Amino acid sequence: MSEQLPDVQASRPEVSVGLSQVGVTGVDKRVRIAPNGSEPVVLMAEFEAFVDLPGWRKGADMSRNLQVIDEIIEESVAEEAHKLEEICGDAAERLLSKHDYTTRAEVSMEAEFVIEDETPATGLATQATADVIASATATEDGTREEIGARVTGMTVCPCSQGMSEARARDRLRELGVDRETVDAFLETVPQPGHSQRGHATLTVESDGDPEVDLLDIIEVARDSMSARIYNLAKRPDEDEMTYQSHANAKFVEDCVRSMAEGVLERFDHLPDDAVVRMEQINDESIHQHDAHAERIIEMGTLRDELDD
Repeated sequence: MSEQLPDVQASRPEVSVGLSQVGVTGVDKRVRIAPNGSEPVVLMAEFEAFVDLPGWRKGADMSRNLQVIDEIIEESVAEEAHKLEEICGDAAERLLSKHDYTTRAEVSMEAEFVIEDETPATGLATQATADVIASATATEDGTREEIGARVTGMTVCPCSQGMSEARARDRLRELGVDRETVDAFLETVPQPGHSQRGHATLTVESDGDPEVDLLDIIEVARDSMSARIYNLAKRPDEDEMTYQSHANAKFVEDCVRSMAEGVLERFDHLPDDAVVRMEQINDESIHQHDAHAERIIEMGTLRDELDD
């Protein structure tokens, strides 16, 4: 009978400094979910799992982290329906229970999610994609879960559009068009502005299950920009998207504020201490930099601000 191998990880380190996160990243697993009672869909998800580490212990048990994730994912695949945030919550709670030296366990995941869609003018069936985000943090006080998505859309700069409108107004007056007709034309026909691809991220975090549907989160995020974009677009669809985006020009800041309105309209049932993260990043078309706006806020504060 061989001697028991030494547990080097449980020994004392040379430098007794605690670490806030120790774990694994890039863990690819197959999961199955059924958002809003729909047919189950299979996702290839990438997981991260961490625990905190006290200063008196040399290392964490990495194999335990992987084992817990394997166990949870296998159980979720066997079930008919499962929320991604619940998978992360279950895994975080098991990590906490299996590591008696930790006070905090975190599990997060991302996956590409395919949405059935329809083109805006021709009504053709197509698909759209979103990056879904889920996470959970387990401590002695309980577990907080987060669910959200990152989607892509289109924005048009109101400032650039305003300058184009001013130029058009001047040219029309030079051509002898009366002011009333100029005003009516410019009100009906949105003027050009530089456009860019935008990326909206919306997540909701609360104690336990946030009780929001993933598809609703995706809808709110997609509607926050100037216009939606589609994988398939015939000429009438391209014309419709171009018109709608220029008729709804938005700064990067406007997109976050639109998300805030959508959150309150769609998720007003959330408790005051639920935390909402709203982020917009625009890939600028006429600059070498990108534009960014973000707000992290509790629902109670968001209600107060929008009421005011």
